[in-house]
Amino acid sequence: MSEYTALLNNLEELKLLQIKDNLDDYIDMITNGGKTVVDALYELSELEIKLKEEKAIHACVRVANFPFIKTLDDFDFSFQPSINQDKMRDLTTLRFLEKTENILFLGNSGVGKTHLAVAIGVAAAKKRKSTYFINCHELLLNLKKAKQENRLETRLKHYAKYRLLIIDEIGFLPIDQEESNMFFQLINRRYEKSSTIITTNKEFSKWGEVFGDATIANAILDRLLHHSRVEKITGRSYRIKDKIITNNPK
Repeated sequence: MSEYTALLNNLEELKLLQIKDNLDDYIDMITNGGKTVVDALYELSELEIKLKEEKAIHACVRVANFPFIKTLDDFDFSFQPSINQDKMRDLTTLRFLEKTENILFLGNSGVGKTHLAVAIGVAAAKKRKSTYFINCHELLLNLKKAKQENRLETRLKHYAKYRLLIIDEIGFLPIDQEESNMFFQLINRRYEKSSTIITTNKEFSKWGEVFGDATIANAILDRLLHHSRVEKITGRSYRIKDKIITNNPK
């Protein structure tokens, strides 16, 4: 076996596949005087580092539990003029995370709240910030099950640990007293420690009805709104967008 073949085998064994795949090109460049050995080794190592970084980013996005992967580039701001595009793009810079601010998207069903929340979450995950997306109803079911199994404390710690937690669709389904208490516990644990994104179709004045207790609702809102950005979206549902275009051809 030649030393060249042995080298390829070693690179394969070490899983340095970027170096292995680009080795011939760099050997040619060194031979032709286009690269020094040091420059070639540096650039090959940079290719490996870039690949590992990309894999880490994909892993962060994958474990974030997004219902879909979309960015702001996929969002039709022209259909929802009430949304300030510059403000949304500023949120994807993640300055709000450094300030431990919360984001609350308020608006009717279908106006794009979840899309915007996911876009910000994807931006955070790509920067390797621990991020998790969960529907409010699913979250409460998980907490209730954990309580029944005497592991509520562990589950609360799990959801409290994320740098960014996205809770989708508060107010779409009724919440009982036990669920309200557990939800408050979670928000209280995250208060001034981590950022939370909320999407809701209910005005804050109606959260007492959502949580079945005005006192608990006010306590939750107090912690969510203390350091926050509230984005109220008015406009038509994206779900009827295509029908509108079909019925109103240019």
